[in-house]
Amino acid sequence: MQAPEVPRAVAAAMWTASSLGLPADDAIVLHDSNRLTLRLLPCDVLARVAPAAHQVAQFEIELAQRLAESESPVAALEPRVEPRVYERDGFVVTLWSYYEPVRPGEVSPADYANALGRLHAGMRKLDVFTPHFTDRVEQAQRLVASRDHTPALAEADRELLGNTLRSLRRVIGERGGAEQLLHGEPHPGNLLTTKNGLLFTDLETCCRGPVEFDLAHAPEEVSQHYPGVDQDLLRQCRILKLAMITTWRWDRDDQFPNGRRLGTEWLSQIRAALDRNGLDTHG
Repeated sequence: MQAPEVPRAVAAAMWTASSLGLPADDAIVLHDSNRLTLRLLPCDVLARVAPAAHQVAQFEIELAQRLAESESPVAALEPRVEPRVYERDGFVVTLWSYYEPVRPGEVSPADYANALGRLHAGMRKLDVFTPHFTDRVEQAQRLVASRDHTPALAEADRELLGNTLRSLRRVIGERGGAEQLLHGEPHPGNLLTTKNGLLFTDLETCCRGPVEFDLAHAPEEVSQHYPGVDQDLLRQCRILKLAMITTWRWDRDDQFPNGRRLGTEWLSQIRAALDRNGLDTHG
């Protein structure tokens, strides 16, 4: 979120909670990217705040409710208020349960894979409209093609990203394997360790595609504990995912901490991965 908007966004979240009878005298910023994630105190509620143009908040709420009904491992909405999108001062606010981390250190790959498998099982039961993963790739392609939106991207790097996105989008899309509803970005930053076990959060990136696309966002060891993985497809998805998140880091409006440094590092990783896997993206 743009720095000048942060105080207003925080105020909108605090006012929303207070107006609903949840005392909010303080707010701790937990994450700041395209939207702001806050811990409100003393009510101990997690608030997500985004500009009003952010239209996926209602979808995320409805999906979280339906997944919770099937006991899928997802973070819960705040139970003390009506589960809906609240609007204040040009922002949309959603309120969720705050989970105090209970296990320090890294999550075991087996536990990670089990939680992701349970999430996928719950998602297979739902019939909801979501974008296809190739639609998200196309968004990255448009960003790479726009010199206005990625002015600092060198031409050689622009060509690398454009070719990689185009080629792998086509190759993966033409495989014709099984597809289903996916989280979209089930990386460790979207996985909570709680007294209720591992829970996934941030469902706004849900899309449809092969489970390997989701696994590409998890640590490599996780796939070893997930049944039925197509390892060749997974390698392709990992490179595609890397090209996508690298593209986001070169967006002139990107707010990710140290984003440009990461974008530079990831460009080198893409080149190395293409060489290692013998992939030609110029066709």
